[in-house]
Amino acid sequence: MLGRDPGQPHRTTTSLELLFDLCFVIAVAQASASLSAAVSGGHYATGALRFALVFFTLWWAWMNFTWFASAYDPDDVPYRLAVLLQITGSLILAAGVRRAFEDGDLRVITLGYVVLRTTLAALWLRAARSNPDRRRTALRFATGVTGCQIGWVGLLFLPAPAQLPAIMVMIIAEISVPVWAQSAGMTPWHPRHIAERYELFTLIVLGESVAAATAAVRNAFERHHAAGALSLLAAGGLLMVFAMWWLYFARPAHTLLATTHQAHRKRFVWAYGHYLIFASAAAEGAGLVAYAEVITRRTDVSPSAAGAAVTLPVAVFLITVWAVHVRPHRRSGVEQLAFPAVAVAVVPAACSPAPSLVAGLLLAALVVVVTVADRRGRTRAER
Repeated sequence: MLGRDPGQPHRTTTSLELLFDLCFVIAVAQASASLSAAVSGGHYATGALRFALVFFTLWWAWMNFTWFASAYDPDDVPYRLAVLLQITGSLILAAGVRRAFEDGDLRVITLGYVVLRTTLAALWLRAARSNPDRRRTALRFATGVTGCQIGWVGLLFLPAPAQLPAIMVMIIAEISVPVWAQSAGMTPWHPRHIAERYELFTLIVLGESVAAATAAVRNAFERHHAAGALSLLAAGGLLMVFAMWWLYFARPAHTLLATTHQAHRKRFVWAYGHYLIFASAAAEGAGLVAYAEVITRRTDVSPSAAGAAVTLPVAVFLITVWAVHVRPHRRSGVEQLAFPAVAVAVVPAACSPAPSLVAGLLLAALVVVVTVADRRGRTRAER
């Protein structure tokens, strides 16, 4: 398993990687549905905390495989079988999401995570054996991943009050592994391939949010006659998702990763920052579902609280996209200010009669600002 050429032309996502992503989205959908149920039940803080922790598990397993596959992907039989085993682990993990949310039972989700990560450790050992030039880096990855899995399993035997502090320690340990491992040498990841993988997963998560909101609105229409409010919710939800897609893809990510100096300095910020992008996109769908429950009076949660579940994820999404996509490109000052301004303005829209529509209109205005700024920039460059 030799390293791939990081300058390979026309490197694209494989069908196996797409299957990996699609199966992972099942777990994302479970986390989003559990967050929606927590908001509808009035458990705002607990639901948000559990969502953040569960989503970290999903995102971290996905991201680690993505970077490994970008550097080492022989596409032979042993590799394919290993990836299929990881997909099995993601499905086990998805099966444990609801139990982790509702009861704090981490056994099933830990089992799925161990299957995922142990398989990845085995792949790192294979890379270490095949690639002497990067053996030290690969062995550090294998050691770090294995050590963290021992820690996660040990966490199951701790008393309940000690589990949350231990989880925070384990998260710090997990995040530190790539930093420690790659201080011994960089893996030969492909900038365009990595950018495409992140872009595709963003699309899939946004699509899952649309699917969840559509199902909620459809069910609400079938059992209630608040057609006007539900139509505004659906229209605003679509407008938000369309604008989120537009704003994320307005900047080419691979240009930020292609330069060696920038890659060493900013790669971790860009990669880790996508946790908030993915999580906020998934949480957006949960907020729309919860607000549909408010409209149909199937929950006693206040409209402003459910509205905050719609607008806060949008604000997080905008701030993070601005931080990892817009600011590094050093675009116009108007554009640099517009993202934070709209992110701040979106939050109080939670108290409006139609929070999703107000938020969608604000995001649409931001799209207009970004598009006009891009055209003016291209005109100046041509002149």
